[in-house]
Amino acid sequence: KLPADPPLPDNPETKMASHRTYSIAVLSLCLASFAGCTQAQETMDADWSVAANLPYARSETAAAMLNGKIYIMSGNAPVAQATNVAQEFDPATRAWRDLAAMPYVASHAGAAALDGKVYVVGGFVANVHMGAIARVHAYDPATDSWETVAPLSAPRGSPGVVALNGKIHAIGGRDVERNTVATHEIYDPATDIWTQAAPLPLARDHLGIAVVDGRIHVFGGRTGATVDNTGRHDIYDPATDSWSDAAPLQTPRSAGVAFYIDGHIVYAGGECMDPQARTTFPEAEAYNVASGEWVNLPMLPQGRHAAGAAVVGDTAYIFGGNAGCGGDAPLAELLTLNLQ
Repeated sequence: KLPADPPLPDNPETKMASHRTYSIAVLSLCLASFAGCTQAQETMDADWSVAANLPYARSETAAAMLNGKIYIMSGNAPVAQATNVAQEFDPATRAWRDLAAMPYVASHAGAAALDGKVYVVGGFVANVHMGAIARVHAYDPATDSWETVAPLSAPRGSPGVVALNGKIHAIGGRDVERNTVATHEIYDPATDIWTQAAPLPLARDHLGIAVVDGRIHVFGGRTGATVDNTGRHDIYDPATDSWSDAAPLQTPRSAGVAFYIDGHIVYAGGECMDPQARTTFPEAEAYNVASGEWVNLPMLPQGRHAAGAAVVGDTAYIFGGNAGCGGDAPLAELLTLNLQ
């Protein structure tokens, strides 16, 4: 039985769209005034570019790539703090397509693609991490329809969600009391059952997550408020159901975008660099899986958090987000990144 969703309060947000083009291959300097900043290291060449605009500003979405197309589900939008909007982006044509609406509204959900479907997991129904939900639904592009599957064992928003070895992993997050959790559950589509796995060594949400060579990397995140950021980097091995640690982020952050591309795990942006000024992090880092080290990337054209991201081929696509802390300054930009 699905738990009832809390009511959605009114809390409109404003729309702000911008359009810029950047090509950056310069040395990124880490200013000493940045919270948690470490001395700048070698910078890897990469190009950030504003490729297009979204139909409208969106943030706190769930994004996943399936069969060369990117699916952007739920999230915040103008005049809504949680939505059931589902859209498909085709990188080949730069075209957007509206899909069948999700069965419920949410923001801060997680998403992963598996066996021809996109699974959307958990989330919140209101701002400030209110109203965590346990619902899980699978979208089938072939039929443009949604299927309800087994819910999480307890409501969680902002979990890290990935697919690995035919199963879905939901790691960390924040519960209905707005406490961060270390919960790690694994969903098997063959049985429609979630099972418990080794918990995350440090409870946190708004974390970065990526799958590389059969293991799950979890890095960054926050343990409490937006300033309670960590750079911790943990690796989960499903063969032993155990965690090990790895090199931490150079700049502790949460709510950035994370993805794997060309032998590197990238983590870009984050919240909240300066809570008084309500500014976000522009830093971007790449973890070289072969060497086990993080190196700097050129900074984002503009700091942001709460963006969605997915990779198609050798290009990463970063959708929307907020240029300010919380819901401040929503963005309608579609950024791309290519490593050189």
